[in-house]
Amino acid sequence: MKTMLLPPGALEWLATEARRAYPRECCGLLEGTRDALRVELSALRPTQNIAAAADRFEIDPAEQVRVLRDARAGGRAIVGCYHSHPNGPCAPSPRDLDGASEENFLWLIAALDRGDGDVAIRAFEYAGRGFAEVAIASGADRAASR
Repeated sequence: MKTMLLPPGALEWLATEARRAYPRECCGLLEGTRDALRVELSALRPTQNIAAAADRFEIDPAEQVRVLRDARAGGRAIVGCYHSHPNGPCAPSPRDLDGASEENFLWLIAALDRGDGDVAIRAFEYAGRGFAEVAIASGADRAASR
């Protein structure tokens, strides 16, 4: 199973973003580097959700280009996206599958049932016709894995 290594504090930050956006979905891009067995995130880059419906996310194309250029300038890539599922499961939805197109692109999903509750976070990789779960390591886990 592939592993996603997150910067220290990233899971807590994403949970806060999901709560702040509730009942809408938060969204953004994942910046980092990858090899065959792991993806090391250097940053979670928040973007504006321009979707009209509260239960969808759409990243502003102009922000996507800006984040992509910034990542490339630093020798990194956009390796995935993140978004929240307010009142939904912590797994890719049929709508997520319809929107997925880039092989090996990571999807980090934060699910919550209310704006002040617990947030579950899981990671997935798009693999052609579906998603495969990716292990998450962060903070102290990351230091131990080096």
